[in-house]
Amino acid sequence: MTPRSAAEPHPEVQAFLELYESLDAPSFDEVSPDEARRMFDEMQAGGEPEIELESVEDRIIDGPHGDLPIRIYDPGTEGDDRPLLLYIHGGGWVIGNIDTHDGTCRKLAADSGYPVVSVDYGLAPEHPFPEGLEDCYAALEWAAQTAPDLGADPDRIVVAGDSAGGNLAAGLSLLVRDRGGPDIAYQLLIYPSTGKVTETEAYEENGDGYFLTKDDMEWFRGHRFESAFDQGNVYAMPQLAHDLSDLPPATILTAGFDPLRDDGANLAERLENDGVPVEFHHYDDVIHGFFNMISEPVNLERAHEAYDDAVADLHAALE
Repeated sequence: MTPRSAAEPHPEVQAFLELYESLDAPSFDEVSPDEARRMFDEMQAGGEPEIELESVEDRIIDGPHGDLPIRIYDPGTEGDDRPLLLYIHGGGWVIGNIDTHDGTCRKLAADSGYPVVSVDYGLAPEHPFPEGLEDCYAALEWAAQTAPDLGADPDRIVVAGDSAGGNLAAGLSLLVRDRGGPDIAYQLLIYPSTGKVTETEAYEENGDGYFLTKDDMEWFRGHRFESAFDQGNVYAMPQLAHDLSDLPPATILTAGFDPLRDDGANLAERLENDGVPVEFHHYDDVIHGFFNMISEPVNLERAHEAYDDAVADLHAALE
């Protein structure tokens, strides 16, 4: 697969890039993790939720490293055996939380009709690899055990995530296959980072000027790993695994002006070559992060199209 970028970003995306540039905020690599988190939280902050659901509940479950916060979104659809979606937020493994991705999870729940469980995994550098992944595994085990109480089917669990969350979702699927953990029925991977990103054309083409930069990515990776040895772990970079067969079917979304564009396409090709069914959607005129730009002041038409495509794939595969 060789997805490309459009001649220029979508006008709505270009307007966002110009607004973002005008803020003249420091890049992530110029600040501490705590300051980066504060900046990202402020960037994502909004007013009251635009999408109301039947219920939204915060809980604390037992994690491998202590208390593990989760948030449960129930759209109020009928049935006691609905598919369940476990969502893993993005943010370079260093920033982001269940609040920054609240709108994303609300929309996925409302559009799909499935309960969504969002996991607030431990962030690096305080919780370096593999701690975040281990938190996600614990959340998956909890979801599988608790699914009937949530009116959901433990045999139809979707793992989903954007960017670093897509990496964790893909790593989780591989870990479950190898460990024999709870069954995963489907993967929804939104511009995931899963391979040797720095060796792709997209990394060179889009590494500056399109929101996510090369410097940001290097800063994220530097905080995620305690040692260079960990960077070769297949659960950190699933494309390094020799065999990707017997993994759950997947939907993979990529963006044209994203340094991760080719990495997502390469993963789709690897999965298909190893016999895993894949639906691949490429949006050539948008940037990294576009999937979360679904409410004012940045409300992208193309983002809503991506939700429509992803939800259609989930319905086709699970119903």
